Amino acid sequence: MTAEEFNNALIERHGIKIYEKLKNSKAAIAGLGGLGSNVAVALARAGVGKLLLVDFDNVDITNLNRQQYFIEDIGKKKTDALTKIIRKINPAAEIDSLNIKVTEENASKIFKDYELVCECFDKAENKAMLINTLLTETESTAVISATGMAGYGSSNTISTKKINDRLYICGDGVSGIEQGLGLMAPRVGICAMHEANMALRFLLGIKEI
Repeated sequence: MTAEEFNNALIERHGIKIYEKLKNSKAAIAGLGGLGSNVAVALARAGVGKLLLVDFDNVDITNLNRQQYFIEDIGKKKTDALTKIIRKINPAAEIDSLNIKVTEENASKIFKDYELVCECFDKAENKAMLINTLLTETESTAVISATGMAGYGSSNTISTKKINDRLYICGDGVSGIEQGLGLMAPRVGICAMHEANMALRFLLGIKEI
């Protein structure tokens, strides 16, 4: 399948107006685990034109229960593995990747050129760091974050909340792995799709939930 064929299929599905808007949009995904790998694939399928994939980790066998990787990806850099997967889905997507650990010192430099960052880290302290850094050190970058998706509780407790014009938070806000709940594909996937759907709405100019 060629990039042109994929684009034509998107135009047929979305209509030219939505297609063009998404094609000319870009988004960054910070963390390529259970949230980030699913968010990135969803945005690529929808036709977002440019994606920045950021992670410093390698694919591990324990990732396969909820992340968009395969047995043959074990040991590979997540940035490389996910880039290859996305290109198999959407050959028209422009993909940049950085195999780097995001810190308070480099976060604004990495993401300053992106109007939207999907925060997909595992640890609460890293989530807070990225949100605080981008909201204070960039002029307009918005963040879609997630917290509370562990276990196998009700799907209906996961929601999207708008905190302000530059911050949205998805999840149930309480179900964390620190409570002894494991991360499973269904709820992690539901939360990731909340992030991806809000990202699409944002990129299309719809800022309300």
